[in-house]
Amino acid sequence: MSVPHQKLLRFISSNCFSPVAGGIAVSAPSRDRADVAGGNIQQATPFLTLNIPKLEPKDEPFDDPPHPHHSHTNYANPNLNFTLNTQPDTSQPVAQPAVGENDVYSEFSRIQEMFRTAFSNNTDKYDAPGFIDPDAQAIVPVPEENHLSAVADSSRRKYQQRSGELVRVTNLGVEDERYFRDVVRKTRMMYDSLRVFVTMEDEKRRNNVFGRIPRARGDLKASSVMKDRGLWLNRDKRIVGAIPGVYVGDIFFFRMEICVVGMHGLPQAGIDYLTSSQSSNGDPIATSIIVSGGYEDDQDAGDVIIYTGHGGQDKYSRQADHQRLEGGNLAMERSMHYGIEVRVVRGFRYEGSPSGKVYVYDGLYKVIDSWLEIGKSGFGVIKFKLIRIENQPEMGSSILKYAQDLRNGQIKPLGYIHTDMSTKKEKIPVSLFNNIDDNHEPMFYEYLPTSVFPPFVYHNSGKLTGCNCVSGCLDNCLCASKNGGQFAYDQNGLLVRGKPLIFECGPHCNCPATCRNRVTQNGIKNRFEVFRSRETGWGVRSLDLIQAGSFICEYTGVILTKDQAQLFTMNGDNLIYPNRFGERWAEWGDLSQIFSDYVRPSYPSVPPLDFAMDVSRMRNVACYMSHSSCPNVLVQLVLYDHLNFGFPHLMLFAMENIPPMRELSLDYADYAPRCSSDSSSH
Repeated sequence: MSVPHQKLLRFISSNCFSPVAGGIAVSAPSRDRADVAGGNIQQATPFLTLNIPKLEPKDEPFDDPPHPHHSHTNYANPNLNFTLNTQPDTSQPVAQPAVGENDVYSEFSRIQEMFRTAFSNNTDKYDAPGFIDPDAQAIVPVPEENHLSAVADSSRRKYQQRSGELVRVTNLGVEDERYFRDVVRKTRMMYDSLRVFVTMEDEKRRNNVFGRIPRARGDLKASSVMKDRGLWLNRDKRIVGAIPGVYVGDIFFFRMEICVVGMHGLPQAGIDYLTSSQSSNGDPIATSIIVSGGYEDDQDAGDVIIYTGHGGQDKYSRQADHQRLEGGNLAMERSMHYGIEVRVVRGFRYEGSPSGKVYVYDGLYKVIDSWLEIGKSGFGVIKFKLIRIENQPEMGSSILKYAQDLRNGQIKPLGYIHTDMSTKKEKIPVSLFNNIDDNHEPMFYEYLPTSVFPPFVYHNSGKLTGCNCVSGCLDNCLCASKNGGQFAYDQNGLLVRGKPLIFECGPHCNCPATCRNRVTQNGIKNRFEVFRSRETGWGVRSLDLIQAGSFICEYTGVILTKDQAQLFTMNGDNLIYPNRFGERWAEWGDLSQIFSDYVRPSYPSVPPLDFAMDVSRMRNVACYMSHSSCPNVLVQLVLYDHLNFGFPHLMLFAMENIPPMRELSLDYADYAPRCSSDSSSH
């Protein structure tokens, strides 16, 4: 069978981690791509299992302390039983120190001697010139005819415990990168959509029940449900190095989301590793760490990290005993010996995050040194020195700090043409930046904060009726009924589920501007920047971190009828045709793999968008967004100031968490408009 898309997977056998081990080539079956295109992530992704072993972790706190009285009742769908288990797996006991609290120097000597002698019998042979371990299965080639079965078998093991087979993924082509990115994006979108949905349903339940009941942890329930459905990624292979589809700089608001995409397999442990019991030669191997300042002896200088091992802390996260060379600590030492790289995720407090924290993937590091020393609390701690591997994209945590300095005015690099190209038409300034050439073209257009519709569109506006809500709309108000009985946004203004058309409260409603159903009409909330790009001509990025499901801006222009558009095209004007945008709204909130009775929203039925938008003289920031077949922004149709279904507003929402300084992109489907004479096609 011909397999057009080759992926080189270097299998590092758990039997031996010899430096001379080679790799084998495995091809991903072409049917996987069709499965992803059809939305079947479960079948398309071969790296799925269910159970999460909790083995001797370096404990880290959850994003928020889980409430002990969470309800496990499924109040959203009687066919779905939400289960939540936040307790660590204690099936394997954690070894306790065998020394007294004051015997620190004895313990210091003991661990130093352990470092020196523990592996001398094993490692000497590995270091011998020309040695090849007879059990090194990594250098045994897999016949071509077995490639498909090697990958296909993994999808059938999703309910087994996490695999001990280590895999390194290399040599991915452009199409493969796009494929894996799409898998990760859809999985994260499902997680975010489910989390928002669970939280919104919990709010309804709380409003309908008398008395105080605890809030549901949407992040934990969403991950639990996805785990039960076998939708966690990369569980059936333990990936060493980069995770396909996860980019350096990707940001996560919740610790559990990192587990869902397979970046870090343990919900609380700071060190994720292959345990010695899973390795036939007894050597544990660390694959990723989370640096979050949980240990007082940690030192983080960006490219260089002094990382403290796990153990010895009391329930108040204070160092109260000596650390031992075991579990994750031993795995870090073994990764250093074999030269195995580890992924580094940084977690820290961040204002505006729904969890109060952000987690940023900062790339691959090598462990180059390990030692024991007396920590700040007077106990022996094991330390590891990690250095970031060269030639990687810039660290996401550094970009976050840079964007923060830009927002605060602490730095102002050369290249800013204008601090507000909207000329105060937006509530928040839109800057223009070009440090490449002397092109100032965006300044030649009049900024248009909202679209201009033909007068006839408003002819029926006199028949508009609004709600009588005073402090804010409720689920039983008139505007809720227009949306099928359920608002499209949660209490934080996040899009719950994409719809063919959303009705927001309008000028005839009595509710205030802060109403939950007035999300898009209040203008932008982020600090955007139109910048000159060598790849796309002009692009758009944000100085703020944008949460998935958040409103970004309206795509504006002068609205033309079909006949008017034909005349303007003859004049050579630049026109945008809304009916050619991809229907990405249908992906946001698609829970068909969660709920067996899920139906794609179809209310209300919208007629074909038979109009065009002239952006040749008047436009806004959205016009400079580039095209992508794997976009991070979607188009959602919204009505609020008139009732003409054929002429809705084009509102843009984030499809994923968009880090600061990352370019925003739209799916223009098979249509590539050009908003300026020299910009590359969108």
